Amino acid sequence: MPIRVLIIDDDPCVLETLGEMLELEGFTTQAFASAEGVADALRADPAGIVLSDLRLPGRDGLALLAELQALDPELPVLLMSGHGDIPLATQAMREGAVDFLEKPVAPETLLERLRQAQRHRQWALAHRDAAPQGDAEACLAQQLLGDSPAMVKLREQLLVLAGADIDTLVYGETGSGKDVLARALHEASPRRDQRFMAINCGAMPESLIESELFGHEAGAFTGATQRRIGKLEAAQGGTLFLDEIESMPLAAQIRLLRVLQERCLERLGGTQPIPIDIRVVAASKADLQALSDQGQFRHDLYYRLNVASLRLPPLRERGEDILLLFDYYCREAAERFARPLPGLGPSQRQQLLGHPWPGNVRELRNTADRFVLGLVGEGLNLSVDAGDDDTTAADHESRLEAFECELIRDALAGHQGQVGLAAEALGMSRKTLYRKMKKHGLDKAAFRDGKAPMSQP
Repeated sequence: MPIRVLIIDDDPCVLETLGEMLELEGFTTQAFASAEGVADALRADPAGIVLSDLRLPGRDGLALLAELQALDPELPVLLMSGHGDIPLATQAMREGAVDFLEKPVAPETLLERLRQAQRHRQWALAHRDAAPQGDAEACLAQQLLGDSPAMVKLREQLLVLAGADIDTLVYGETGSGKDVLARALHEASPRRDQRFMAINCGAMPESLIESELFGHEAGAFTGATQRRIGKLEAAQGGTLFLDEIESMPLAAQIRLLRVLQERCLERLGGTQPIPIDIRVVAASKADLQALSDQGQFRHDLYYRLNVASLRLPPLRERGEDILLLFDYYCREAAERFARPLPGLGPSQRQQLLGHPWPGNVRELRNTADRFVLGLVGEGLNLSVDAGDDDTTAADHESRLEAFECELIRDALAGHQGQVGLAAEALGMSRKTLYRKMKKHGLDKAAFRDGKAPMSQP
């Protein structure tokens, strides 16, 4: 399911620059010069995330955020501002923005945040209205891939916990898929028809986390202009996933412990107790018992959460699953980027199996993306061995790629780098041309004013 990026900015240059950059990176975009029409576009097609400037004509970014939160509380909204306005950034995060970026945004930072938001949106839409597919065992097998003994045992444990409806602690290294496990547990449980809410305690500023968890009443603090429902209350009847709980400030730990013991909460600035019926799944990459012994995590909260605990094995301990997972992510990437699925030679399989995977499944997924796109990046890059099965096909494809590059070069040179005219001359869409320009390392600026020569016949 392709997830487009809705870009909202009143500066036409920013809209064009962001749109071109994101399309070169494989994103589908939709541009708006104001907040008008954004909500209607998402009603017509909810497969999107929002990247909006804070200061807009008419309704500003905060007003748009409120409208979109009312439309769909799970919609990822990222706000940007070039004014360094910290109070507004704080308010935006309190009111539900998933991120606040200060202009000019570093491209690598923006791309990382957008890809993360896309993954969350894709999962939410795929599972929002889905009826349970078969029994809980089939549900877990579908979402937690792997045939290794470690994964088989993990699914057996999850099957027991799915029906037990108790708070659960999950341990796992960074990138091992703790959020996927938490979602799978929710989907296999009787709470599957209710909401799954997630909060990353490590990514949330200390000044915001209590408001984000417990909510607040209007006037509870400076900038609290209206009542806000916290994640605990919003997850009513469903599951709340607390990632990186070892990073939660001690003051918030005390409030959370009370909520878990009494199963009711009070919003910040409020006095009315609110009963809640939720399941809490907390995840940590650190040993919480060791942290509690060192005074860095509350003993009582650790024992309250540790009713049941699970360990998600790192990828290096489940070598039997590496090729299966890589094939899965390659097929997913080929569909997402509209690219052919490349073949995997024997030497490349050996590279995959011999790599230590310090970044776990997240690193594997990034490697699959690069492999499908033919890019080079940090981490493992699969090299082609002359002994692989498809050398002849690779040589043929290489010649075709070179011919395609020369055609695009000539079209851009003939139209002084104007992508729209070059695309029309080549009989392809602007988006397709941008993607091919990125693949061949061509920059439209190099063709302006006839600076770049055409290829020679």
